[in-house]
Amino acid sequence: MSASRTFLYFCLSFIGGIFLSSLLPQFGFFTLRIILCAGLILGLLLISVFWKYKGLAITGFCILFLAGGIYCHQNAEFKMTNNELRKYNDKESSITLIGTVSAEPDARENNLNLTIQPEGIDGKILVTASRYPEYQYGDKLKIVGNPKTPQEFEDFNYKDYLAKDGIYSVMYWPEIKLIGKNQGNPLYAKTLIFKNKLRESIYQNLSPPESLILGAIILGDKKNISQEWKDKLNRAGLRHLTAVSGMHVAILTSLLMALLISLGLFRQQAFYFAIILIALFIIMTGLQSSAIRAGIMGGLFLTAQHLGRKNLSSRAIVFAAAIMLIQNPLLLRLDVGFQLSFLAMLGIIYLSPIFQKYLGNILAMTISAQIFTLPILIYNFGYLSLVAPITNVLIVPFLPFLMGLGFAFALVGTVFQSLGWIISLPAKFLLVYLTKVVDWFSNQSFAAYYLEISWLWLFLLYLILGLVTWQLQKGQKLKFLNY
Repeated sequence: MSASRTFLYFCLSFIGGIFLSSLLPQFGFFTLRIILCAGLILGLLLISVFWKYKGLAITGFCILFLAGGIYCHQNAEFKMTNNELRKYNDKESSITLIGTVSAEPDARENNLNLTIQPEGIDGKILVTASRYPEYQYGDKLKIVGNPKTPQEFEDFNYKDYLAKDGIYSVMYWPEIKLIGKNQGNPLYAKTLIFKNKLRESIYQNLSPPESLILGAIILGDKKNISQEWKDKLNRAGLRHLTAVSGMHVAILTSLLMALLISLGLFRQQAFYFAIILIALFIIMTGLQSSAIRAGIMGGLFLTAQHLGRKNLSSRAIVFAAAIMLIQNPLLLRLDVGFQLSFLAMLGIIYLSPIFQKYLGNILAMTISAQIFTLPILIYNFGYLSLVAPITNVLIVPFLPFLMGLGFAFALVGTVFQSLGWIISLPAKFLLVYLTKVVDWFSNQSFAAYYLEISWLWLFLLYLILGLVTWQLQKGQKLKFLNY
């Protein structure tokens, strides 16, 4: 067994431990600790007694990594449950705290959402404040208000959704006083200023919903899209266009490689330029956690493609997932974006080479990613878009041109507004075409079917999908060997 395959098994075992711990919370803390101790003893026993037998020794190490995954997840759960910030929640009396805006403010029509890192306290607070005055990343604020525990709705656990990002309290309409500025990372602050200039350029030259959709595609501003258009995109099966995911970055890397090579660069030169440009793109989206994860997975996918090894691609993605879960084990269960990025990349690796024989590269990657993410989307959101295959064929081939033109006029518009408006016209034409397609298909009675599936059906669907993919891969190998 090769060293890379052995390491793959170790990573999968670690991820499996986190999955086991998160899947079976009803076992309780004490029971899982017994399982953890039993795993440690069994793993050490297999390694020490059967060291000469390579297979048994590797099994022992896999059990240790499984136990490590259980421990990491339990430790993260313990910190989340016993976080110091929680003790201030739901009190009758208000509290006063000093904190810094630690992320890009989320500006809505009537309010402003601020992620606050309090001084001397582990954990963050999500503050809903008046739309004006505006506050920026790095502002130091004095806040007086009543922290509350995030709600748990019937169909959405808002509490867990925030907890995965280290946010344990919410505060509505507190008294806020600005007491300092520029307390954050200066590079990140300048990046957000540049991003805001691009945003202004887009919104000056385009009107909603076209401006909001383009802002989501190239800047990650998906929260600004109205709920009406989010529903339309869902029904049309095109919501993925407005999310910076692993699929999004993989498509962008392929576009960049093709563009750079067409400009006369060697493949190796194009590879390094593409990596740099992807990094700049992730920074420009505001270093959103979903974008960072997508960038890591997309970068590793591009690296593996550069080395010409598909097996290395899948192992690199698993390794990236393991690294991210070491940093935050709660992502596996609580972050749908993490699940979608991981599954989309696997779909692109294993299915897109098959579809590329019949479809273009971009369309093949999109459909492959959608197939692998479809069960998890149905499980979490309860709908199946029946028109998605048609709408993706109609829209996805134009995505490279839309992204390229969008970036071009947004950049030019920050310096020369009139020239930016002229360059925006082709992008506007494509965006109008996109919105017309979405609007027409989403309004059809047959566009989407709403259904709910249990985790057992989810498991069975991915088991079937895995077996079908394995058979297709096997068929590809036999054709390659002329059997």
